[in-house]
Amino acid sequence: MKVLAIDTATEQCSVALRLEGRTIEERAMTARGHAEMLLPMVERVMVEAGCTLADLDGLAFGRGPGAFTGVRIAVGAIQGISLGSGLPVVGISTLAAVAQQFAGTGEAVLVCMDARMNEVYWGVYARGGDGRLTLQGTEGVGPAESVFLDDPRVVMGVGTGFHAYSVLKGRFPGLRIDDTALPRASDIACLGELALRRGEGLQASGAQPVYLRDQVAWVSAAQVK
Repeated sequence: MKVLAIDTATEQCSVALRLEGRTIEERAMTARGHAEMLLPMVERVMVEAGCTLADLDGLAFGRGPGAFTGVRIAVGAIQGISLGSGLPVVGISTLAAVAQQFAGTGEAVLVCMDARMNEVYWGVYARGGDGRLTLQGTEGVGPAESVFLDDPRVVMGVGTGFHAYSVLKGRFPGLRIDDTALPRASDIACLGELALRRGEGLQASGAQPVYLRDQVAWVSAAQVK
């Protein structure tokens, strides 16, 4: 399966193309300018792979949570690509994309991403014996003090929230910490491929953002292998 993935939800803008298990990726750290950088990055990745949109099986994007403008950029871009190509699209949680980098079989990780305004986006993801990555409970947003753990499988705390709010490290002293982790298009491509194989692809209009903060309500737990 061939899947193109994009993510602009954080200060890292990334594009990846997954080709039968092999991944080509381009990433750039930037405070702004994601909209201008994104499509040229897509073009370069496609040229490097020797692919056209007609060769692809589907699209994936980081649906959030993250910076509102960044998430909207990804949604708009992926809707445009999907409309122009007819390719199905799947949205992948940016928290799941971070968890994908760290969760080992039988383990769970706490993902906390800096949400600004003295808050974090957070969720716990576990990988079962079958390799499936699953959200435990719900994703949420709130002050660092509102983050809680009740899963003994959690072995790591990952994400920029641990760097922005040191109280998190103090509250969970037994966890290994990576406070620099950001979502990557390569992980979104991997999770997107699995979702497409499960038949979860949608038409362009189905590509929608997940802000958490705007929604007030919590996102329902969903499997995101």
